[in-house]
Amino acid sequence: MATMGKYCKAYLVKQLRQFEQWSEDTSAIQASDNTAKNSFDDDDVLYLQENYVVTNGIFQDEQIVFDQVTPEWKQFCQIVLQFEVPVLESSK
Repeated sequence: MATMGKYCKAYLVKQLRQFEQWSEDTSAIQASDNTAKNSFDDDDVLYLQENYVVTNGIFQDEQIVFDQVTPEWKQFCQIVLQFEVPVLESSK
């Protein structure tokens, strides 16, 4: 069963490709019109999850495109992409 995280943020592929060690698992590609596609376009949208894994959908553990979570990757996400997981207040 798919795992839904608490937070993810959408980015264009061209933004993610700015990371020097970026690589893509092309098996996670699924064209919106179900046609065959073997690479992401720069204007495709991918999701950066709260655990810094990038997916081709909103679920944390499905269609994983990039999962090489290193200190350099986290720094890139925080500084260049300005990615920050919001602190959610618990309801009282």
